[in-house]
Amino acid sequence: MKIAIVGIQGIPNNYGGFETLTEYLVKYLSRDFEITVYCSSKDIKTKQTTWNGAKLEYIPISSHGAQGIIYDSIALCRACFSNDKILFLGFGGGFVIPLLKKFKPKIILNFGGLDWKRDKWSASAQRMIKIAERNLVKNSSVVIADNIGIQQYIKQEYQIDAPLIAYGGDQAKHLPVTDGMKERYPFLNSRYAFSVARIQPDNNIEMMLEAFSRFPGFPFVIVGNWNVSAFGRSLRNKYAGQKNLFLLDAIYDREILDVLRSNCAVYLHGHSAGGTNPSLCEAMYLGLPVIAYASGYNEYTTQNDAIYFKDKDTLAAIIDQIDSFNLKMIGEKLEKTAREYYRWSEIALKYKRIILK
Repeated sequence: MKIAIVGIQGIPNNYGGFETLTEYLVKYLSRDFEITVYCSSKDIKTKQTTWNGAKLEYIPISSHGAQGIIYDSIALCRACFSNDKILFLGFGGGFVIPLLKKFKPKIILNFGGLDWKRDKWSASAQRMIKIAERNLVKNSSVVIADNIGIQQYIKQEYQIDAPLIAYGGDQAKHLPVTDGMKERYPFLNSRYAFSVARIQPDNNIEMMLEAFSRFPGFPFVIVGNWNVSAFGRSLRNKYAGQKNLFLLDAIYDREILDVLRSNCAVYLHGHSAGGTNPSLCEAMYLGLPVIAYASGYNEYTTQNDAIYFKDKDTLAAIIDQIDSFNLKMIGEKLEKTAREYYRWSEIALKYKRIILK
């Protein structure tokens, strides 16, 4: 059976959650299916013809911004004519899919979170994304929800029973701190908080930075793509002078990332726009005590066992009283949940069952 995965920047992953999902579906399912992954030659610097048994097909258009709609639409059209099933990720194909009605039985959709709610979009863009979402849902054979909150939204908004398939976190590893790493990252010599995220408003980056700026004795390390947007650059300029704030560029060397992440005292997760985030699943699998934004979705992912904040003041209050929490117990509960629900082998098996239906 020929399977296409459409809607991502590409693999190997150097961007986000859907790319992580694609990597692990390829890893576990390439022996069962002939998989083609559509990639952007504008966004992927190192181009490979295959990866972990999957064929990589490139389209010379960026997968980001308004161009992303064209990119996704072209990839979806190509995939429909040359594959038995298509897993579409995101919303970018929502404007061309009504023209592909006869291919509805082939298309499996996971639109992730409620992208039309993201603060980074203008009001007109949010309306267009919602229309795209609706078009995709109506013209897909199966709609997958990655979070109970998204599952409930799909049922209420579209009267569809969506199967629930989350993400894995077991790729994250505990790694020791070496002398070389301490020299490179001096904050490793002290207790610190850590976060990894795309630098965009709906991930509440500024809220977290503002709260930690009140506690100069507590280092906060945040890894992200600061230079890709005016928002990220302005935040970096604003908080660069704070000695306890370490604003690191995106790290795609997994060993380095795992050293920094697995040795933190607490993990901060500010995502608000919905769905289950792989970075949160990874932190849980590592047994890290998590302080998460109270989005509703994050509570579902963590089964209400994390610590939650709603604004900079509640987060500051949590930081101020951090030693009053049983962080070890919180981390143990989250790790137990992750080991039960967020393993890639099980996630891939659930996708396989959907594909074979």
